[in-house]
Amino acid sequence: MPVRPYSGSLYPSPILEVPNMNPTVSILAVSLALGLLAGAAEAAGPPSATAQLVNGTGAAIGSVVLTEGTGGVLIEVEATGLTPGWHGVHLHEMGVCAADGFKSAGAHMGHHEGVGHGLLNPNGPEAGDLPNLYSADGSAHVQLFSDKVTLDPAKAGLGRLLIKDGSLIIHTARDDQSTQPIGGAGARVACGVLKVN
Repeated sequence: MPVRPYSGSLYPSPILEVPNMNPTVSILAVSLALGLLAGAAEAAGPPSATAQLVNGTGAAIGSVVLTEGTGGVLIEVEATGLTPGWHGVHLHEMGVCAADGFKSAGAHMGHHEGVGHGLLNPNGPEAGDLPNLYSADGSAHVQLFSDKVTLDPAKAGLGRLLIKDGSLIIHTARDDQSTQPIGGAGARVACGVLKVN
């Protein structure tokens, strides 16, 4: 392939000349490459995270799947071995589910001075506050939604906390959505470490 110096500058640099290069072929090649990249990004799907739920003895009792949506994150929870009734559910700041009653999971995501706990709190909610789930027979399959968190770095800020890691906790009782610090939801009975994909 012949190389000729570029003479439009004080510091010439070589430019490769490709003989008989058809501009239409060049445009088609670039379009095809861009289309393949866009298709690969679309095939990958929206950002997501998963977790295996464990109980206080470390036994697997369910799963969690988080999927980025247009205005927030869809959170699908499947669990067994719960007591019948209502259970508080929260996203916690630490991705640890140690056998210490899951205290190692830390506080709720977005917990800080001046922000109240609960979806009904006039000074809240914290980013980790979620609706309760109900179990009629000890098992649960529920979809929750939060517009306070995101899995997409491009959507972080402006009221949406980026989930880089953390955990999902299920409590023994119902969250009243306003009382500090956890709405009376009681002990932590299940925990899942979030793994962002």
